[in-house]
Amino acid sequence: MLCGLAGQAFADEVCAIDDTDREVCLAAPAERIAALSPGATELLFAAGAGERVVAVVDHSDYPPEASELPTVGSHARLDLERLVVLQPDLVIGWVTGNPAEQVERLERLGVPVFRIEPRDFEGIASALERLARLAGSEAQGRLAAERFRQGLAELAARHAAAPPVPVFYQVWDAPLMTVNDDHLIGKAITLCGGVNIFGGLSRLVPRIDDEALLAADPEVILAGGRGEENRSWLEYWQRFPELTAVARDNLFFVPPSLLQRPTPRLLEGSRRLCDRLEVARGRR
Repeated sequence: MLCGLAGQAFADEVCAIDDTDREVCLAAPAERIAALSPGATELLFAAGAGERVVAVVDHSDYPPEASELPTVGSHARLDLERLVVLQPDLVIGWVTGNPAEQVERLERLGVPVFRIEPRDFEGIASALERLARLAGSEAQGRLAAERFRQGLAELAARHAAAPPVPVFYQVWDAPLMTVNDDHLIGKAITLCGGVNIFGGLSRLVPRIDDEALLAADPEVILAGGRGEENRSWLEYWQRFPELTAVARDNLFFVPPSLLQRPTPRLLEGSRRLCDRLEVARGRR
């Protein structure tokens, strides 16, 4: 009888490898999950585990129901007391975004921590599948991952032969920041047939200056702005009419949440980016 119970417990165990190559195993799928970044929250809901999320951090605003959940500080500074009171049986951490000492303290308290931070398109799909496994929502996770993969494949095929377009993507205004080709946004630009004018720089999110941008003279300037409808960064570049992007009115806005979070919504952000580049091609 005892052997049978042990075998059943072993059969119920679920394991997954996180983005630090650590295997995390649970005796059974998690029932109470805390997400320590807005991206982790989105991924959990997309993986079918939204009903199991009991805690999030500031700015976890998608999907809308996530904003109704208890918050336990910010991704950079957690309220551990409040988090522990909520009794999570799994915490989803962000590899580079959470304070290491606080996350390690959670582990010392016996709370399993699964660390994620997708760095490419496949990483997003894989995160959906792995989170779904730990939450017992594998069918939903597989479906979400396949939809994401299929949508990206369709975009890649559609724009494979598109004429290249030199692009500048603005992450921030002061200091002026962009992305290189290793960044997910850089990969989205490439997917759409764009050429990231600062793609070869070594830093993932390089700082540049106006002079460097003027010298590179992109055909398109894309910006996310500080909010979902804020185009003020693009207005700044209109003072440089000699820029090709300005002369051709190729100053485009894409809501930052669609491109700057490594979640399935990056597919919609990539579609919009591709559409903007098609507009620019038509203005040649």
